[in-house]
Amino acid sequence: MNESESPDNASTSPDTAVPAPAAEPAAAAPAPEIHPAVADLSLQLTVAKKEAADNYDRYVRSVADMDNFRRRTVREKEELRQFAASKVLEDLLPVLDSLGFGLAAAKAPNADLKTLVGGISMVADQLKTSLASHGLKEINPLGQPFDPNLHEALSQQPHAEIAEGSVVTVVRTGYSLNGRLLRPASVIVSTGPAPVESNA
Repeated sequence: MNESESPDNASTSPDTAVPAPAAEPAAAAPAPEIHPAVADLSLQLTVAKKEAADNYDRYVRSVADMDNFRRRTVREKEELRQFAASKVLEDLLPVLDSLGFGLAAAKAPNADLKTLVGGISMVADQLKTSLASHGLKEINPLGQPFDPNLHEALSQQPHAEIAEGSVVTVVRTGYSLNGRLLRPASVIVSTGPAPVESNA
């Protein structure tokens, strides 16, 4: 056997390629550990997002409810304005009927003036009763002390029997509605007895 063919020479021949060792497969990267504090923050964020969504939903519903309430209030206010006087007018209809009867009687031939005056007086009382049932009250302060809150003084004049500062004449009756002044009574106020002129 030739020395060049010896096993030792074959293993060390520069022309013979020696295979490289096989590369080991790369190990899978380990999953990053989630710190408990980060996990807690993530949970809090999820809860906060849900609460925000719920709050926004409630907000939208509240806005819609408020808008509906506003529209309903405007509608009810308009209906109240249109029909608030319906009860008063309903109570005044009999007065209109009585006035119609009075006018018919006045136009009749041989109408009696005294009867007509009595009928008009009855209609006036009927009207006052109807209005009083709704809180209207007359202010007719004849002989009473002048009250600037309820009366409007047109002038003054002396009077032998009515004390100074009291009402001598009611020119126009005043009215109040449930305690609230609608129109003051127009009055003439007494200055007391006229001074006696002494004859020199």
